[in-house]
Amino acid sequence: MNHNDSLVNPAIEGLLETAESKFRLVTVSAKRARQINSYFGQLGEGLGSSIPPQVTSTSRKPLSIAFEELAAGKIQPIEPPEEVEEVDAIDADLAGQAADDLPSGEARVDGEEGA
Repeated sequence: MNHNDSLVNPAIEGLLETAESKFRLVTVSAKRARQINSYFGQLGEGLGSSIPPQVTSTSRKPLSIAFEELAAGKIQPIEPPEEVEEVDAIDADLAGQAADDLPSGEARVDGEEGA
């Protein structure tokens, strides 16, 4: 059986094992590619605020470099922090306040027949 190389090197299958899901692979690699692109964009300015690529690559595309970093284990996908439950309580309070501000009675939507 012939194995054809994909256009993506390293292979997506190996990257999926590292990232554990397609969605995490997309978000992690896209975020890192934006960081790499930002690094290359500010090179002449001497700011040094962005992290340089962590692997030596022949590729000039930030997404390919991000994939290579992920395959080499230089970047690790992490779980985002849990959201605080207080936000839901605040939203419920705001919804209650907004409902108190509404006038009582019937309302008619423009274009509605009758009433």
